[in-house]
Amino acid sequence: MDSWTNLRKIIHVDMDAFFAAVEQRDDPALLGKPVVVGGNPHSRGVVSTCSYEARIYGVHSAMPLAEALRRCPQAIFLPVNGKKYQEASHQIRHIFLDYTPMVEPLSLDEAFLDVTASTSLYGPAPIIAQTIKDRIYRELNLTASAGVACNKFLAKLASDLRKPNGLVVVQPDMVQAFLDPLPIERIWGVGAKTAAQLRGMNVKTVYDLRRLDVGHLTRLFGTWGAQLYQLAQGIDERPVESVREVKSIGRETTFAEDINDLETLQTILLELAGDVGRSMRKAAVKGKTVTLKARYSDFQTISRSRTLTQPTNLDEVIYQEACTLLREVSLKQPLRLIGLTLHHLNEKDTGQLALFAEPQQDREKLTKVLDAVNEKYGEGSITKARLLHRKR
Repeated sequence: MDSWTNLRKIIHVDMDAFFAAVEQRDDPALLGKPVVVGGNPHSRGVVSTCSYEARIYGVHSAMPLAEALRRCPQAIFLPVNGKKYQEASHQIRHIFLDYTPMVEPLSLDEAFLDVTASTSLYGPAPIIAQTIKDRIYRELNLTASAGVACNKFLAKLASDLRKPNGLVVVQPDMVQAFLDPLPIERIWGVGAKTAAQLRGMNVKTVYDLRRLDVGHLTRLFGTWGAQLYQLAQGIDERPVESVREVKSIGRETTFAEDINDLETLQTILLELAGDVGRSMRKAAVKGKTVTLKARYSDFQTISRSRTLTQPTNLDEVIYQEACTLLREVSLKQPLRLIGLTLHHLNEKDTGQLALFAEPQQDREKLTKVLDAVNEKYGEGSITKARLLHRKR
């Protein structure tokens, strides 16, 4: 009997060095050269993506651009061209949809596909994965790596093992043989702190982890310990969700120079609150939890959150809560980055307004008018006086 019988067939497709690969495709002079996408290496930004030629020198995503320049002075640094990458991502998505409607995008460059119901039309899941890879290369001149397995966890692990341009299939009867030799850092959610704690217990591989008692793991890590135990057995029941719910909307900015002036930071928060509010109104959602993110010059990052009594998407409310949170952050050391995010989103309330809610309703009507003006005449057509110098 086929070992895949009655099991899901999941493919995880992950584009290889996506942003850099698109740049190299569009400019043949960049082929074979270390390319870093992220902006000016003398700015305060970080690496978005880099080519495999740059990775040889230890450059990787999220690394400060200045460090990337130090490690690879001959690298070619390019700005992020979001529009170009989105266009390529849409073309890739159309290829996916030719084989299944069950597509769950994780980002511009990766997605899960559930092809369980597609195998009767297009053949076994590994054949579908290879066909998709071939089409991406033939139609877009880009390479992708893919993993095929009976669940999302295994498929994503597999897609990362033979990059670039790899295809790894995890047969259902070979799950433990596939998992056991892998280092524990390969398991979702095992970061540096958890890995150090496990290695302190002489747990270095998935095999070591799955030999531990689930009760012991739960005592150490709470509910996450039980999940760790499940993943070490190759168990993951999460379905592919073709329509993903937006869980948060946020914006952040890295400063050209470190800042510890409260008034300047409040002005920046006002701008971020406006950006977040507009994005939420466009998405027709409201958020109930405001989170402030702050990163110091030594890269220590902290966050502060506050949950509102009523969800909102109004700039002023978001800004007021952000300022309250900012006052909880020590400015003895200057900040290099600040961010603002709304969590616990839900659809806008279309029900009856509470008694005495007219001021809130009036503010929402006014905000809609301002959004319409800015949409028609350009962002910043109407703005707060405090932001005028920043807009200029």
